[in-house]
Amino acid sequence: MELLEVVNTISEALVAIDASEVPFRNYKPGVGPYGKPQLVRSIAQYFNEPPAYKEKVITKRAPNLLIPNEWAIEFKIAWPFGDNGDEAENWSVNLLHPYYGNISTIGDCLKLVQLKCKERLAVVVIGYEHSTARINLSPLIDSFELIAKHINKIKLSKRVETRRDHLVHPVHQSLRVFAWEVFK
Repeated sequence: MELLEVVNTISEALVAIDASEVPFRNYKPGVGPYGKPQLVRSIAQYFNEPPAYKEKVITKRAPNLLIPNEWAIEFKIAWPFGDNGDEAENWSVNLLHPYYGNISTIGDCLKLVQLKCKERLAVVVIGYEHSTARINLSPLIDSFELIAKHINKIKLSKRVETRRDHLVHPVHQSLRVFAWEVFK
């Protein structure tokens, strides 16, 4: 299974969650407000529906999602705006903090390369924008790549990206899923 197929399946899972209009906690309906544990659990369930993976895809502490014999994946979510439409504080730090042991995407890359597993390694960023982006995620993603590759010397594949529009949530209207294979 190639990374683009993984990213497309993740995107399909998120769109299905969104289409259900089941709200997360007391937030507005749509996939946007869901936290990482709930999203990863739902993505695993979506992968497990077809007979090819029937109950084999699991969530873990590290990696967040394990597709046995295929992929070990760490996830982050980029929310420039909260459920209420206000700009979130420090929302970009979860991607860019360049230190091992940190909860950032860069920290996840550093953790993945130390993982002892036979699966290919990947990091996935799930991001939300308005239909016409009030804050475009592209500069953040470009910054992540620059810091990861040039400062932390992490070997990343070329970026894989999908976009899905017309989500239910009034703030999290567009979904962008970014992914990179991480090489040891």
